[in-house]
Amino acid sequence: MIRIPLSEVKQKIMEKAGLTSEDVDKKIDAKLEQLSGLISKEGAAHIVANELGVKLFENTGKIKDIHAGMRNIELTAKVITVYEKREFSRSDGTAGKVCSARVGDETGQTRVVGWGAKADEIAQLKEGDIVGVKNGYARENNRGYKEVHLNDNATVEINPEGAEVSEVKQTSAPRNYVRKTISALTEGDEAVEIVGYIVQVFDIRFFEVCPQCSTRMQQDEGEWVCKAHAGVQPDYSYVLNIFVEDGSERIRIVLFRNLIEQLTKKSKEEILAYKDNPEQFEDVKTALLGEQYKLQGRIKKNTFFDRIEFVPNTVSPASAEEELKQ
Repeated sequence: MIRIPLSEVKQKIMEKAGLTSEDVDKKIDAKLEQLSGLISKEGAAHIVANELGVKLFENTGKIKDIHAGMRNIELTAKVITVYEKREFSRSDGTAGKVCSARVGDETGQTRVVGWGAKADEIAQLKEGDIVGVKNGYARENNRGYKEVHLNDNATVEINPEGAEVSEVKQTSAPRNYVRKTISALTEGDEAVEIVGYIVQVFDIRFFEVCPQCSTRMQQDEGEWVCKAHAGVQPDYSYVLNIFVEDGSERIRIVLFRNLIEQLTKKSKEEILAYKDNPEQFEDVKTALLGEQYKLQGRIKKNTFFDRIEFVPNTVSPASAEEELKQ
């Protein structure tokens, strides 16, 4: 499924239908009322866009128009950074490799990830090159950022004739996070900061992922299978849910691997030890309760439970001195 944030759906409707933000909100709310709450706000926004003839998904070749779940992506962008190529061994003894590069155009930046033979081609890139890719697919990483992945079906062209990227939108500057109370958070908030006390900590949930592309693996006749990579044994990732309260309300926070390690001050190896000995995590849970933390991130809608949840980009102990100044 292609996922596009509610804020972007609304922006596209405003731009292409010539409506104000208030007009769009009214149409979405009317659609929700008409369908008696049987759909999410995102679903209502998609229906409104369709009724107004607004095309949400366009393969424009621009980074801003790429969304997780899209396939057959074509992209022309300037290379910002090329990361080191990494080689690994699969469970069947065959060798694998991966290499990625950060690229940008005038609409944004993203990471292009090459697997197998495409890793060799990505490794040949240099800062300042123009790269053209075709038949990529987009996915969201654990931090919620979109990436373009390239397998054997993709093509990579370095400095294609006539291709030009006049400028690259700078996204490396710190984001301007807006401090809000939990009760003031709304669906569509993309850069918000909250400070609150941890009031509930759940058990860590572990799940099997592909060691090459980090996608969720599935079982097929008793064997763990990655659709993109054959013959690999699963690695493990993990997710932790906590509740934070700030005096105005409480909210569920969803933490993935790196942020769990930051919160608990534990290494990956220490976290994985809890998979077989979950009772040992009880002391960690107890130590976290009542502690005050600052979290920066975005709000997403959990359509299954019809609630908003906070997806953090950073988590750190709150400084009493800084909070008093604020």
